Amino acid sequence: MNKSVIHLFRTERDYLGELQIPVDVYYGIQTARAIENFPVSGQTPQPVFTSALVQIKKAAAMVNVELGCLESKIGNMIILACDRILNGEFHDQFLVDVYQAGAGTSHHMNVNEVIANIAIEMLGGEKGDYSVVHPNDHVNYGQSTNDVYPTAMRITALQLTKKLVKNLYIVTETFNQKAKSFDSVVKAGRTHLQDAVPIRVGQEFSGYAESIFKATKGIERVSEGLKELGIGGSAVGTGINTHPEFTSRVIEKLRKMTNLDLRASKNRFEAMQSNAPFIEVSGALRTLAGELIRISNDLRLMCSGPNTGLAEINLPAVQPGSSIMPGKVNPAIPEMMNMVCFSIIGNDMSITMAVQAGQFELNVMMPLIQYKLLDSLHIITNAAKVFNDKCISGITVNADKCWDYATKSIGIVTVLNPIIGYSKAAEVVKESMRTGESIKDIILREKLISDDQLNQVLSPVFMTEPHGKDIPA
Repeated sequence: MNKSVIHLFRTERDYLGELQIPVDVYYGIQTARAIENFPVSGQTPQPVFTSALVQIKKAAAMVNVELGCLESKIGNMIILACDRILNGEFHDQFLVDVYQAGAGTSHHMNVNEVIANIAIEMLGGEKGDYSVVHPNDHVNYGQSTNDVYPTAMRITALQLTKKLVKNLYIVTETFNQKAKSFDSVVKAGRTHLQDAVPIRVGQEFSGYAESIFKATKGIERVSEGLKELGIGGSAVGTGINTHPEFTSRVIEKLRKMTNLDLRASKNRFEAMQSNAPFIEVSGALRTLAGELIRISNDLRLMCSGPNTGLAEINLPAVQPGSSIMPGKVNPAIPEMMNMVCFSIIGNDMSITMAVQAGQFELNVMMPLIQYKLLDSLHIITNAAKVFNDKCISGITVNADKCWDYATKSIGIVTVLNPIIGYSKAAEVVKESMRTGESIKDIILREKLISDDQLNQVLSPVFMTEPHGKDIPA
């Protein structure tokens, strides 16, 4: 029994005592304690975030070797260990739940321990022999969770934001293409979900394109704040235990590694106290979500039917829509987009509460902020691509149906206001509602204007463009 235990486990110690660690794992005692302490969600940090932490560790080791703060043999092994992780190895060793100890110390130490043990093995030592390479003294030299973790949060958010923005510009362009394609199709406009003046389908879709474009620009604008890093501030922003050149050199190496326009914060104390850049990005995502919900709902309404709804447009059929009703097809992609956007709005509330919950020199709620923000960025980036490829790009319009609604809408009488006056036009509407007779037929029967005038004012272009005093006589 004892021989089996010795074979399967190694003993590690910290200032709280001893713990048995499986002999084959690369994490250490602090990770093991966190795994025991936080069996909460089963969700571990996103690999892209872990990779950002590892990039910081690599940059720090490189700089500390250059500055003579770290023995080159140890530093170079740390760098090689980081490279192996960045190349896809050992990702099964990062097991700390996203709901963990404040500030992210648990996940940060998970990274430090894995890097240390990889380096120890490459130097010929046994995992857990931290006299060879120490997670704190060597891997974490000149660093603190309090500056490393928010730096990784910023890098990851910037990387994911770039992908999102690229996808959103594609969505914008697809809407613009549909706007051009549908520009000659007139439909009934609707306000308050009631008949309104006519609009061209292309005009409607151009509005969708502009909404997404503006929301995308907003995301780009607020993401600028993520480029300011507090790395080198160490525990509280003072830079204790760091070389005076540490910050500038680490940031320069991170710029090259990530191809991001990173820069040192003008005030490291603010960079560590405040998480405002994350709430700004989350707020921009919330704005985007609001626009996408609205647009998705419009698409769902316009394609409703096919026989008892509006049926103005057709969305691509991507899957059967019912387990019981044969032939039913639902607007599945806009429905998915709505659910994604609802989740983003919920994440934004969590981020808002977490950002305001910092005290003094640190916000200990950073693990929640990073988890929720990266979740929002991840799901909306993927959803935007699906929305574009499986929905928007395949939309077709039912031009005859749209024109039929436009001519039957009581809103078309509005175009006659400058000719017959608002009050007379209202009487025409009332008569149409009472008898079911069309607006056009009533005008012709009452001889309110000539046939030529009526045909001109009810033309698609005249009804859907400004015309000022250019009213036919």
